[in-house]
Amino acid sequence: MIASEKTILVVDDRINTLKVLMLFLADKGYRVLKASSGKEALKIFDENREIDLVLADLKMPGMSGLDLYRAMARTGPAPPFIIMTAYASVETAIMALKEGVTDYLIKPLNYEELPIVLANACRQAEMSLELASLRRQVREESTFHGILGASSVMRDIFEVVHTVGPTDASVLITGETGTGKELLAKALHLESERKEHPIVCINCAALAESLLEAELFGHAKGAFTGALTNRPGRLESAHGGTLFLDEIGHMSLSLQSKLLRFLQDGTFESVGDPREKKVDVRLVAATNTDLEAEIASGRFMNDLRYRIEVIPIHVPPLRERMEDIPLLVGHFLAQYARRYLRAMEGVSPEAMRALMDYRWPGNIRELKNCLARAVILSKKSYLALEDLPRKISQQTPSTSERSGTAMPEDPTSLGPTLKDMETDLIINTLKRCNGNKTLAAKVLGISRKGLYEKMERLGVRGFLDSGEEMPQ
Repeated sequence: MIASEKTILVVDDRINTLKVLMLFLADKGYRVLKASSGKEALKIFDENREIDLVLADLKMPGMSGLDLYRAMARTGPAPPFIIMTAYASVETAIMALKEGVTDYLIKPLNYEELPIVLANACRQAEMSLELASLRRQVREESTFHGILGASSVMRDIFEVVHTVGPTDASVLITGETGTGKELLAKALHLESERKEHPIVCINCAALAESLLEAELFGHAKGAFTGALTNRPGRLESAHGGTLFLDEIGHMSLSLQSKLLRFLQDGTFESVGDPREKKVDVRLVAATNTDLEAEIASGRFMNDLRYRIEVIPIHVPPLRERMEDIPLLVGHFLAQYARRYLRAMEGVSPEAMRALMDYRWPGNIRELKNCLARAVILSKKSYLALEDLPRKISQQTPSTSERSGTAMPEDPTSLGPTLKDMETDLIINTLKRCNGNKTLAAKVLGISRKGLYEKMERLGVRGFLDSGEEMPQ
């Protein structure tokens, strides 16, 4: 029986009601703790965190049942909490449900209904724990040094990084702005034997040529106006570790030739100092520009490209790995909910559909900003369609064309259809849940009936038991 070894805290200011409930619940197999006020109940809860369930009267002197729930929730996840209320207070009880209370019972209590409500609350709590554990497992399996990705293309990239990381081969990471190239460079460093030494990053597009040269190679005292002391460059700071040159396609030709010389013999000269210096660094570079076009126009040295592109890694834009969006949304939603102290329990199906349909020209950086804004402005306990920017919530079929994303001439080159991805998502979720369709529906954010309807429409029959009927 589900009541076996469960501890329930019963709270009511009416002593006779308290005695009756204690005897009834003890007879049903519960270990019963009692309190005649909210203040006393809170003290018992603080001293005994093994409480599995709370049954409390709504209206009590001093601290109401709802106030008791709020006080428990402030110290961490509250146990399943059921409120007892008179007919006149049903509206208040419904408001309590919106705050997170598990259920409510109307007085006078129906003692046939009570064990069922308590058992359901216990099951719901156990499923929530199982769901949280499953979500943690999914995140852990899909995370690589802080980079999230469950799609096959991202798993292939993780495998390349794992293989190449321990070598000293130079790596060129290409991809659009906002795809996470710097995170990938740091993952390469963490996979290398240089991880105990620093990784030093410099953005070649952020500095003028003269400043970039001094920043990279260092400068001697008096080398230029304002050079009051000798200053080592980023190359020296990265000795023994990794140097990451972001947006290397913006580097001037004269500076490219100095970098090429360093890559050929490991030596360089600081600005204003003719003495040769030698350091041991591993180079990782990144660019969002087309180096082939830059080479053809004479703005980038072909020899340098050969030196930095021993191992090429291309990070695909978010629109080419749409199956990663639910994972990224869940991660960033939880992150921003913690940062801005908001209770966000998930995403509505309509909002998730809009997030999946959008083309994301700004990639993961745009997705993060979108979710941060939505969490701050949302007035609900979940992310709704109206919380999203208008360009996402009210997008039309031509939105992707207006977003600046060029559409391929051959539509079939877009890859798997939405139906294919939806089918794969449902099948993979069912596998992770060992065929438990109730749990799978919770993970997917839809009702159990909705899951059955999707399985029927998509032809996902392997997980339906023989003779199993769709829930009504």
